[in-house]
Parts: sequence; structure tokens; C-alpha cells
Amino acid sequence: MSNQLCWVIMGVSGSGKSSVGLQLATALGVPFIEGDTFHSYANVAKMSAGVPLTDADRADWLQALHGQIHEARQRGAGLVLSCSSLKRRYRDLLRSADPELRFAHLAGPRETIAARMAGRADHYMPTSLLDSQLAALEPLQADEAGIVLDIAQPTAELVREILNYRALSGVVPPR
Repeated sequence: MSNQLCWVIMGVSGSGKSSVGLQLATALGVPFIEGDTFHSYANVAKMSAGVPLTDADRADWLQALHGQIHEARQRGAGLVLSCSSLKRRYRDLLRSADPELRFAHLAGPRETIAARMAGRADHYMPTSLLDSQLAALEPLQADEAGIVLDIAQPTAELVREILNYRALSGVVPPR
């Protein structure tokens, strides 16, 4: 049993997963893993071409992320992972690597997310895929350990809310 939690920062593309995840990992003193770097070349090419990924496309990617979470759990170490985790079954798979896994769901209006996506440089995910991601999204459910956050808040505030949730969860920081 670890005294450090593993966190998945979830949400559609453009919701701020990487920014929040990196700042949270820094605050917790744990590694940050950018989930997008685990996508296959074929998946990146498909998304770059504006073609939504299927569950089959995501299977190997999710297994690789499961492995990262499992490894951290085995070491008794915390980590923060950015991963869209759009569907409950994806989150269930990730959670099977660590029953203590927590999710921070970054949620906000389509218009805000689309504007963020349009303003990004050098990212393979086109704004045209936002609607397919929103259609696939199954929001974090009440029986899933985690917190839903409004992306209208500044990144530092979102991290503060996650840290407050963490404190309420009874996890003792390492000494």
C-alpha cells in the first residue's frame, strides 16, 4: 500500500491536462507522464488526419498507461498522468492497475476548449476532433474516486483544488 496517490488528469483535448498535470506533479514531487507520448505513430497519424480513434485504436495505448500506473503502484510511488480517459471502461482499466487511483476531470464549455485548441501550436490534434471527443466523453461518475474541475479557473487554482481533495482523502505525505 502506497502513501502516495497516483493521479490521472482527464478530459478532452484542449482542457488543460498537460498544464495541470505538470504543475500538480511538481507540487507533489512525483513524476509527470504525458499520456499522449504513448500513442502509436498510427494513432497520431490518424488523429492528425482528423480521424477519431476507435476503442481498438486506444487499446494498446491504454495498456501502456496501465503499465505505468502499475509500476508506480508496485514501487509505492506516486505519479501524475495526463490521459483523456474519455470512457468509464478506460478509467476502469487504468484503475485496475491501482485501486487507489484518483481522477481529476477537467471540464468546461465547448467554446472555451475549441478556442484553446485553435491557439495551440505544434499539436497533432485538430479542433475538428473536439466534437467526437465530447460525444465519447462519459463524465467522471459519483462512484469514481476523483474530482470534477471547471477549466475556467486558473491552473494554479485547479492544482490547489486537487491538493485539497488529496488532503481530504487521508493520504499521508511521505517523510
